[in-house]
Amino acid sequence: MLRTVKPKNARSKRALEAREPKEVEDQRKAIFVHGMKTGEVVDRLMKELMALKQPHAISFSQKNAIRPFEDASSLEFWAHKNDASMFMIGQSTKKRPAGIVIARTFDSKLLDMCELGVERFVSLSEFKTPKSTPGHKPMLHFASELFDTHPRYMQLKSLLMDLFNGEVIDSICLPGLEHVISITVAPSKASQTSSALSDGTTHEDSKNLPNVHLRTYTVKLTPSGARVPRVQLTEMGPFVDFSLRRHQEADPDMLKAALKRPKLKKQDIEKGLGKKKKNLEVDEMGDLRGRIHVAKQDLNKLQTRKMKGLKEKSGEGDGDVSMSTDESEVEDASPPKRQKRA
Repeated sequence: MLRTVKPKNARSKRALEAREPKEVEDQRKAIFVHGMKTGEVVDRLMKELMALKQPHAISFSQKNAIRPFEDASSLEFWAHKNDASMFMIGQSTKKRPAGIVIARTFDSKLLDMCELGVERFVSLSEFKTPKSTPGHKPMLHFASELFDTHPRYMQLKSLLMDLFNGEVIDSICLPGLEHVISITVAPSKASQTSSALSDGTTHEDSKNLPNVHLRTYTVKLTPSGARVPRVQLTEMGPFVDFSLRRHQEADPDMLKAALKRPKLKKQDIEKGLGKKKKNLEVDEMGDLRGRIHVAKQDLNKLQTRKMKGLKEKSGEGDGDVSMSTDESEVEDASPPKRQKRA
């Protein structure tokens, strides 16, 4: 049980407020933890995945005796201390060689996790191609219907999106799209990917599930003669083939609290985001539009701008003639200008 810390000054109070839940969450911070035995493949894989996650990644260089499926107290302590919500744990045993565990927390409590086995790994250094700039938001591509239908792959998709997804942005700059992470599922027989039962269990075993392929490409935009540029993909690495192993589903009550959306504020309701307000609406582009009702106007009493071109010409009235003569007299009475001496 974690104790509650009361702030002693304004600085510590601001630090605690920064860790409180927000309507729009910050980018998730991930901690990369090494187990007692990892191996060269797992070490290189975690190092390159951490490079894709930078700058929101923390690496624990020392080895830790951790078993997340048996005791998650260490993960909860690190999550609270480092204000992190994602974990990637690498370890290799005789029973489960070359494995990594992706874990997710909510309110410093373990929510769910999934264990993956590394079947094939191609390092980033083996591709002699340009690399993306660290810290850029990647594009994620999931190419399989299992990511929307099968519970195991739906959980993996959610974990990978939280791991690699960056900050929430309002607009996209095309030159900033430098790399894409593509996740696909190997083709398999229909018997291996049977549908899930109503109680949440599945017919198949984890060994019969098809592997997951993770590929990373750089994006190059070239002129196409139209408004939309032509896109070229170049292999960047790493290339990894994962097999599904153990997993732990989220507690229903904790998952409900994690997916709970905050109530809208008064200012958001006035903008038309909450309850519908009269004569106010938000269009498809997100702009707030209002309708104003004005009474019928009398155009005869409308004050317009006075222009010389709208005045009556001379000769049309006596008043105009007298005014023109007066103006001519004033012009004649004006003294002549002096000439400059040579």
